Amino acid sequence: MGVRRSLAVGAGARLAPKVASGFVRTVLDHAIDGIGPLRSAASTADGKLVDAQGDVENAIASLIRLHTGLAGAQGFLTNLGGVVTLAVTVPTNVVGVTLVQCHLVAGIAHLRGYDLEDGRVRNAILACMLGAGSVEQLVSSHKLPSSPMALATSPVHDPLLDDVISGELTAELITRTAGRRAVTLVGRRVPLVGGGVGAAADGWATWQIGQYAADELKDRRRPA
Repeated sequence: MGVRRSLAVGAGARLAPKVASGFVRTVLDHAIDGIGPLRSAASTADGKLVDAQGDVENAIASLIRLHTGLAGAQGFLTNLGGVVTLAVTVPTNVVGVTLVQCHLVAGIAHLRGYDLEDGRVRNAILACMLGAGSVEQLVSSHKLPSSPMALATSPVHDPLLDDVISGELTAELITRTAGRRAVTLVGRRVPLVGGGVGAAADGWATWQIGQYAADELKDRRRPA
């Protein structure tokens, strides 16, 4: 993270709550409800569950593979329709990848028995999007009370957390934007390299987020 992350956090804080919360929550809404060719998170997850003959863990593994591939498919991400109009502070590609990653985590949450309409679960989904390292830092600094699993299963929904998590994720997106611009610069200097590196990076990041969500969001329908 370092200085770049610190600057991003500052920028995210300035954007919250008006832009940060609105932007991130709208992307999450689209991920859960579906947009354009992207079906709702629950519908996609249920389809994978059918394909896996009811095996939840195999369905989750299939979801992660699907979304890892989608994250690397630049043409798909740049043709998602209305969501690109949300790209006020981040480039279209980052918005598209964020949507795909939210869709993946929401699908995993659905398969593990969580209610996607629950504000606690939505905060947990966004916390998973930050990744394990960022979540650990935020918990240590007392900006977050606990892990995504604890957020999803807390006794009550704390509305104050909505803007905190949204602001932190916006800061993370700004950091990713800086990385995307670096890749674009490489692509300008070395034809065909930039796009390949960008696709691989997006796919790898999506796989990591999927694995973190799968590890963190324990199945609520059976003993841990």
